[in-house]
Amino acid sequence: MSRPTKISYHRKPERHRWLRSDGTPNFSDRIYRKTEDMEILAKKPVETVSSSTPILEALEKMSKGYRSLIVVKGEFLLEGLIVSMDLVNYLGGGEYFNIVANRHGFNVYSAVRNEPVSSIMNRNPVVAYIDEKFPKVLEKFVIHGIGVLPVLTRDNRVYGIITEKDIIEYLSAPINVGVKISDVMSSPVITVDITSTLKDAMKIMIKYGFRRLPVVENNIVKGIVTAMDIIKFFGTHKAFEYTTSGNIEEILSVPVEEVMVKDVVTVSPDSDVGEAARLMNERNVGSVLVVTKEYELLGIVSERDILYAIASSKG
Repeated sequence: MSRPTKISYHRKPERHRWLRSDGTPNFSDRIYRKTEDMEILAKKPVETVSSSTPILEALEKMSKGYRSLIVVKGEFLLEGLIVSMDLVNYLGGGEYFNIVANRHGFNVYSAVRNEPVSSIMNRNPVVAYIDEKFPKVLEKFVIHGIGVLPVLTRDNRVYGIITEKDIIEYLSAPINVGVKISDVMSSPVITVDITSTLKDAMKIMIKYGFRRLPVVENNIVKGIVTAMDIIKFFGTHKAFEYTTSGNIEEILSVPVEEVMVKDVVTVSPDSDVGEAARLMNERNVGSVLVVTKEYELLGIVSERDILYAIASSKG
């Protein structure tokens, strides 16, 4: 069986609204005055796996809070990258699920214990090098619409990692950025209904490239389900409690309400972007929902929205 083509999870409308007509990022001058290189800014140590690591082990590692795993070989040479959406794709959301169906006969235990991460990893991820300066690396995040970059030495050895969250912390967003939430939020929002199944949610995530889906009932927010919630559902083995036969379709038929987070972080549309950044940091979440006083959903703001708003603001 041939390996599926690598899927892109870029959120294209979100990415392009931060680019000038010539395709370059619309950053403020203060961004280009930051001359630190990745040798200083990269986070270490990094969480790694080998290409032969079973998918279950990757799920277990990521369920501890890692949004990505760097795949290495030999003396820490980069071989690939696994992100949460690769696993959502494999477990039921996209074409990687064909591996589960055709090679493992829908048996969830075989699919996660016997399949290596090499089947679904990105073999050619966008990377940063330790001698690249901050503005150049930030441009890569924007232009490629990605949330994580392995940081390498020039001989392709893994040195560290940098994420959108790391960059927001580095830029030290002030409480008041001077930009309203309503100016940066994504709206209308792709959502999933409270009556939907886990598989419904996973397929929507892969179709639209969103890692986070508000769960609604008549457009009133009831919760949120994220790619990391799904990773934790499988990685903590809780998912296996929902099957008696081992057929993964039993797990995928679970109501999304069983997996979603009900305690949602919200803001009003008139709030400052800095308030959203503060809430994300305090609650350790990657997005906030924009709602009315009645919890009617108006929009969503992600780490990427916050990052670009701060990077392009003149303050």
